[in-house]
Amino acid sequence: MTKTIAELFDLSGKNAIVTGGALGIGQAIAFRLAEAGASIMIADINPDAAKQTVEQITSQGGSAQWIHADARSAEDAKKSVEATVEAFGSLDILVNNAGIYPISPVLDIGEEKWDRVFDINLKSVLFHTQIGAKEMIRAGQGGKIINMASMEGLHPREDMAHYTTSKAGVIMLTKSLALELAPHNILINVIAPGGVLTPGTMALASETKARGITLKEGMESFLARLPLSRFATPDDVARVALFLASSASEYMTGSVLVVDGGYLLS
Repeated sequence: MTKTIAELFDLSGKNAIVTGGALGIGQAIAFRLAEAGASIMIADINPDAAKQTVEQITSQGGSAQWIHADARSAEDAKKSVEATVEAFGSLDILVNNAGIYPISPVLDIGEEKWDRVFDINLKSVLFHTQIGAKEMIRAGQGGKIINMASMEGLHPREDMAHYTTSKAGVIMLTKSLALELAPHNILINVIAPGGVLTPGTMALASETKARGITLKEGMESFLARLPLSRFATPDDVARVALFLASSASEYMTGSVLVVDGGYLLS
């Protein structure tokens, strides 16, 4: 039977993990999934921000908890999945959102910085998905996994070789995972955002300023390439995540949804 629009986007009874869900895009995704009825486990290393996000969700009548978890740790990924199942009964939606984006000229990238970016941005996606998918397979109900890449994973950008390469890896890893896990009805897609105004990107803008380009100049240069003439908000990305988490995307897996305001068109 055909579902109504309300039914398509109703996540009541679904339970989700959002890595890096305390702030920025992850927080916005947690808010939208909770608004649609899902119970949310915030997996983050920032206890104060995570508690505040949980309080905001619960104050609106939603269901949320948080767990201190380092995205780089497979053991913490296992703890996050176990805590979610213990608290809510199942794991139905996994959002691999945690990520970092330090600036560094390619000739200055050291082994430690390269490994840290790849551990947080790419390795975390593999092991959270692996552990989360095993739980979904055990439960036999399938599930939705949403990975966060970047438009920078689709084209190069100076001073960010480590970041762009890690996000390109997320895109290909998503496709590989989607292919292997489709028989279990686990649908995996990836979002590639463009310029989003978050605390992290504002910190990045300050770094740019320190390198001889003012914040105003950097923002004006970026906006000049944007057909939609504005930066994205975290909620612009969260709405796409809600679509991928919902029944509205039941025939999609291995897809890349670019949310960049048209930046890559220019």
